[in-house]
Amino acid sequence: MEPGERSTSSLVDSLRGEGFALRVADADEFVEKTRVLPLVHEPTRMLCDVVLAGPGIEELFFDRARQRDVGGVRVPVVSADDLVAMKILAGRPKDLDDVQAIVRVQGSAVDLRRARATLGTLERALDRRDLLPVFEAILERTRRKP
Repeated sequence: MEPGERSTSSLVDSLRGEGFALRVADADEFVEKTRVLPLVHEPTRMLCDVVLAGPGIEELFFDRARQRDVGGVRVPVVSADDLVAMKILAGRPKDLDDVQAIVRVQGSAVDLRRARATLGTLERALDRRDLLPVFEAILERTRRKP
């Protein structure tokens, strides 16, 4: 999501009015560190994260997102391959498990070539060499699992 001129507290207030609650105590501090608003939709107990776009790679992800109708509201939803790249970059065990599940469930909907290109761009920009090997290892594990 691109927050524009809205403050985090204004965005959170609007989301609260739609049945969402924060899953962290201090939204401003958490957003400043992560650019993510972890939420729960209280009526359904569905967890969701609102990722706030910033300059750089997030702008690219936002530009490539597809608009989806969610309860009558148009919402930008990141592509599966961009989500894979974001989760590889985050690198937490849960994120890496999510990548394996995304690849397994989404199958050909994940553009592996674009995911690799994005991860390569991130490696060069961040002077890292570990993102693509992690992705390839996950792909190999996914291929071996029934």
